[in-house]
Amino acid sequence: TAALSQGPALSQAGTDLLRSKSLDRNSFDSGDWFNAIHWNCADGNGFGRGLPPAADNAAKWDYARPLLTSVKVGCPQITGASAAYRDLLKIRTTEKAFSLGTAARVQEQLSFPLSGKDETPGVITMRLGDLVVVFNATPQQQEQRVPALAGQRYRLHPVQAAGADETVKTAAYTTGTGTFTVPARTVAVFTRAGN
Repeated sequence: TAALSQGPALSQAGTDLLRSKSLDRNSFDSGDWFNAIHWNCADGNGFGRGLPPAADNAAKWDYARPLLTSVKVGCPQITGASAAYRDLLKIRTTEKAFSLGTAARVQEQLSFPLSGKDETPGVITMRLGDLVVVFNATPQQQEQRVPALAGQRYRLHPVQAAGADETVKTAAYTTGTGTFTVPARTVAVFTRAGN
């Protein structure tokens, strides 16, 4: 969400490398053991290193314990996440809609057509000029129907269509219903066809 927001986007060292804080709820003060950055991906960047400090996390250890052995992160996942992140940054820097100069321009171009009672929990659908961005944080594929866009032609942004993330390439748009289909835990950027 930060990479595709208006204004300066915050990316911290290791954001694109699946940097782990070992499930620590206090990301400000995780300590060096959990906050270490390893630029070479060899140790999984901290995933599964251990339970986070008790002071802020003991009540959630029963949820964290199974993840320490079931979530495996290595070089393929880390380099893949970094490449997909670079695709998003390329979209951000090449699409002028992500850097509108005034609040009035943002208010004119930006909307969230499915917010309120039509919102799918865990999904944000954002319309920004000729772009539609769907943030799907859920573990399932989601279909987001935007009736106002029915009949208009959209396609997956060319950077993602030719990019590093094979999962996002399965995102689709159905013209007749104005429905955007996005895989689980995926951010897909759609552009109006012809743009």
